[in-house]
Amino acid sequence: MNNQPTYPARHYAQKIGWMRATVLGANDGIVSIASLLIGVAAASVGRGEVLIAGVAGLVAGAMSMAAGEYVSVSSQADTERADLERERCEHETHADEEHEELAGIYRQRGLDAGLAKQVAEQLMARDPVGAHARDELGLTEVHRARPIQAALASAAAFAVGAALPLGVTWFAPEKYLVPGVAAGSLAALALLGAVAAYTGGAGLLKGAGRVALWGALAMAATALVGRAFGAFV
Repeated sequence: MNNQPTYPARHYAQKIGWMRATVLGANDGIVSIASLLIGVAAASVGRGEVLIAGVAGLVAGAMSMAAGEYVSVSSQADTERADLERERCEHETHADEEHEELAGIYRQRGLDAGLAKQVAEQLMARDPVGAHARDELGLTEVHRARPIQAALASAAAFAVGAALPLGVTWFAPEKYLVPGVAAGSLAALALLGAVAAYTGGAGLLKGAGRVALWGALAMAATALVGRAFGAFV
């Protein structure tokens, strides 16, 4: 059996940008809307009111996730651009110092002084800012901030995740609405956690368990709140 990787090889880190936004969005969609539905249903209201609350929560949550991701990742992108502009200015005004700085980085990584100097010269001759961005700042295309991509992925994933407990609410018999939403949502959360763990190269059971645990705690908390407030309203 050939276990040699194909080239160009793809690594788990190459998936981290879209995976983070997608998993976070779907997880929030399931947990938030399932908890909302269970909390409202526990207050002893009808299916119609529960569905209205759930749809409103889906729209509000998706927009909130998109806005939050966009603002957060945009701030990261602004910082990256500022760092790159600073490196560009430093190269224009202190090229020799920048060359020595890059060579020093390579010496710290194990190259001898002559080879480190040669590597720094060749890389800076081709793309001085890119060389410093990669080896001094740790900025690469794999980890580059993409605000629009993150916002759209997060909002879409939230909506998809939220659709599952809403679907259960629509089809489940009203007297089984709460346990149905809880069971379906926990199963989906466990599956999502396992898929995310597999995609990221981690253990499946650990990934599934930690997501399902926090989802169960959130649903239990909102059920208690809904029951308590329902008794007074």
